[in-house]
Amino acid sequence: MNERLPTFPGVSGQGALAAQQNRVLRNTYLLLAASMVPTVLGAWIGVSTGLLATMGNGLSMVLFLAGAFGFMFAIEKTKHSAAGVGVLLGFTFFMGLMLSRMLAFVLGMSNGASVIMLAFGGTAGVFFAMAALASVIKRDLSGMGKFLFVGAVVLMVAMVINLFVQSSAMMMALSVLAIGIFSAFMLYDIRRILDGGETNYISATLALYLDLYNVFQNLLMLFGIGFGSDD
Repeated sequence: MNERLPTFPGVSGQGALAAQQNRVLRNTYLLLAASMVPTVLGAWIGVSTGLLATMGNGLSMVLFLAGAFGFMFAIEKTKHSAAGVGVLLGFTFFMGLMLSRMLAFVLGMSNGASVIMLAFGGTAGVFFAMAALASVIKRDLSGMGKFLFVGAVVLMVAMVINLFVQSSAMMMALSVLAIGIFSAFMLYDIRRILDGGETNYISATLALYLDLYNVFQNLLMLFGIGFGSDD
């Protein structure tokens, strides 16, 4: 999984490692920014066509899981080639399309656009805060991964249960929990790049994209329930 370190004239050891880490981080941020374009395009097409509006929760979940895991498998297989970038961007288009159902619901509220902008601003704020914290924190965060993974699995199970329970209070509580878990994942994933634990920028971009997607989706859910208006 680890790539061969590049050689630089007059630079060796720690200098070469730092150069690689900076390169991976830079490429990750550039690809992450580029991934927003197909995400917005997918969301716009989904909202405009109402493609997912008629799907039930069960069918929508099956489509989401099949598509998401299929794309992630393909990304893992192609991450060491230029094709991996294209597969990743295709994945982000799909994720935008899947988000369109919730966006359409929120846009149906009288203050829907404001709710979306609030969720977007909150997501950006979380990202910049975690990136800043990751750059100054000195603690080894490698042990966080297992706890966060367990938390994410428990969260997913609870969300599936709530699909049948349909409790707004439980949904809000789970959204708050999800925002906390994926904000911590964001810190963990950025720190992994800085520590040299992740050397592939496509894998790094996928991890951060999923963190951002989940924070945005749950902020949108939380603000939609808490501040949305049908008047």
